[in-house]
Amino acid sequence: MKFDNPEDIVQLTPLWTGERFPNGRPKVSDDVLRRMRKITLEEAWGPLWNRGYTNQFEGDFKIIHPEKTMVGRAVTAVMMPRRPDLHETLLTYGHEQEGRKGFFNQWVIDSLGEDDVVVVDMYDKIYQGTYVGGNLSTAISTRTKRGGAVIWGGIRDNQQVVQIENINVYFRGSDPTAIGDCTMISMNAPTRIGRAVCLPGDIVLGTPSGVIFIPPHLAELTVVQAEKSQVRDVFGFVRLKEGVYTTAQIDSSWTVALWSDFLNWFNQSDDAAEYRHLTWDRELEEARKIDANGSNDVRL
Repeated sequence: MKFDNPEDIVQLTPLWTGERFPNGRPKVSDDVLRRMRKITLEEAWGPLWNRGYTNQFEGDFKIIHPEKTMVGRAVTAVMMPRRPDLHETLLTYGHEQEGRKGFFNQWVIDSLGEDDVVVVDMYDKIYQGTYVGGNLSTAISTRTKRGGAVIWGGIRDNQQVVQIENINVYFRGSDPTAIGDCTMISMNAPTRIGRAVCLPGDIVLGTPSGVIFIPPHLAELTVVQAEKSQVRDVFGFVRLKEGVYTTAQIDSSWTVALWSDFLNWFNQSDDAAEYRHLTWDRELEEARKIDANGSNDVRL
C-alpha cells in the first residue's frame, strides 16, 4: 500500500474533470472557494441532498472559533487503534520508502497547501487522541493561510489554538495527553466523520452548525444555486416592501412578467452587482413553459 497515492485518488474521484494537484487531488478553483465563503450551510445542503448525497453533514463538534466560517479543500486521513505489527510496518514504510518525518499526524500536516483543511477520522478518540495542539495548529495556519482541521477525535493546547485567528478547528473533545496508541492506515482516501463521508478534494464548509463535505464536481453548482437563491431573496424583499407583489407570488413559481421585472432590477440595481456573473436562461425558459401550461404552484 501507499499513502497519498495519485492513482488511487484519481480512481476515487472520476466525476471531477477539472484541474488536479500533483497527487491527483481535485483542485476546485480559488474563485469557487471565495464564493463558497458567502453561502449558508442550508444553501449548500439542499443541492447535495436533492442529488442523493445524504451523508455529507456532521454537526456534533466543539469549535475553536464558532463565529467563523471555514472553507477549504479536504486532505483526509484515517486512524485506528494501535496493533504493534501493523503500526511498525506502516510507520517504517512511511519513513524508509516515502521519506516522511515524525509521527503520522505530522505526515499529513507537512503535505498541506493553501486553503487546505485536514479531515481526520480519529475514531472519536480523545485521551491520547489529540491530533493537533499548539505547534501543529500553528503549522496548519502557516501552510493553509485560512484553512483548518476537522477531527473526529481530540485536540490539546486549546488556550494556544484559540489564539490562532486565521484557521478554525472542529473537534470532539480536549485532553492534555499527546497523541499515541494509534496508527494511520490511509492518507487521502475515503474518510468517515461521524455520519458523514469525505473524499480527498471535497470542499469543506464549516459553519456554526457543523461541517458539510461538498463533492468537487458539485461545488460550483452548489455555489451558483446558493447565489441565485440569495439574489432572488434580495429582490423579493425589495418588492415586498414596495407592495408590488404578495408573498404568495414571490414564493411560488415566477411568471414571465415577474421574471422580466427581476431581470430589469438584476441588471441595474447596485444590490445585484456582485451576482451579475449568474445567468437566468434556464429559469426564464421554465417560466415560459409554466405560463403556457397555466400552472403556478411550485417555486423554481
